[in-house]
Amino acid sequence: MPKKLLNGTVVSDKPNKTITVLVERKYQHPVLKKIIKARKKYSVHDEENKYKTGDKVIIKECRPYSKSKKFEVIGDVK
Repeated sequence: MPKKLLNGTVVSDKPNKTITVLVERKYQHPVLKKIIKARKKYSVHDEENKYKTGDKVIIKECRPYSKSKKFEVIGDVK
């Protein structure tokens, strides 16, 4: 099964080797046909503590680093 790739914005970089990334997606409600914006925060492993709040990044699904960290950062969005 392929790994999930997501685009998002870093909203927190306080913990060591961890960033919090906010991912937004839009989808259409199946009955009401209204466009809905869904937001979700992911805890992401950042080995070098390289990314700061406000950076746009690409994250990838990986092996679990901890109970909540199941994604790692690939790079920043150009």
